[in-house]
Amino acid sequence: MLNHTKKIKEMYEDIQRRLYYMIPEKWEKLYLYSSVIDMPNGDKKGELYFYYIPKGILKKKPVNVYEIPNKFNLDESDYLKLVGILYTKIKKLREEFRKSETGGLWSNITMSIENNRFKVEYNYEDLNHSDFNSYERHIIWRYEYLGIGEEQVGKKDREILKRYLLGPKMIRRKEKYETGIYISDVENKIAYNTDETPVNRNNNSGNNSDNNIGNSKEMQQINSIKKEDGKESLEKNKSRKNQLLLSEEQIKKYEEKYKKQHKN
Repeated sequence: MLNHTKKIKEMYEDIQRRLYYMIPEKWEKLYLYSSVIDMPNGDKKGELYFYYIPKGILKKKPVNVYEIPNKFNLDESDYLKLVGILYTKIKKLREEFRKSETGGLWSNITMSIENNRFKVEYNYEDLNHSDFNSYERHIIWRYEYLGIGEEQVGKKDREILKRYLLGPKMIRRKEKYETGIYISDVENKIAYNTDETPVNRNNNSGNNSDNNIGNSKEMQQINSIKKEDGKESLEKNKSRKNQLLLSEEQIKKYEEKYKKQHKN
């Protein structure tokens, strides 16, 4: 059984906080997937994506993290830095588990936030010898967690789901963890400026060399899914983008300002 130390719980809180800052609108549910694969040469590769369900009276379609920049007129390169930082946090979380785990480390993780509950599912599948590639696993994950089934996808993805549903089911180790939301006093909205003064984009916190969220082939597959989701830019013709608050210092100032505005 996984040992959820005080340090690991603090890392959960940090990941939750960053997710709240990365979504520019009110939402009801969020599902995140990330994998970390140890390579024979000591390198690590993997991927990260998340989907959220916008809040509203009518049923809304899941929004892919990689659609957010166009959807909300955000600078894509700046936003992808935030995604990269988030992936680095996931890798550090896995390394923290390495300190106490003796039976092998998880290879992929699914986090969800819904109804003020935070859930984590750790999977131990050997992704280096998986029956499905990265793209196919993404399609299967969407089916399992978002309910995007055969009737909602194209022919290629239907074939993937059929092969998955009709194929042999392997019993693999899984660990689950659930608790209440750790964070408080955080606005459920992205922190960004709309002033004319540009944000400093050379801050070190936005340029971590570890912020690799997958190789180019994996990114092409993710982009393919993004296009299939059918999300088009609402403001892509605007010349000035909303400026993200990238640095830890800027986010801290934003939090302090928010707390003062909502005190009492």
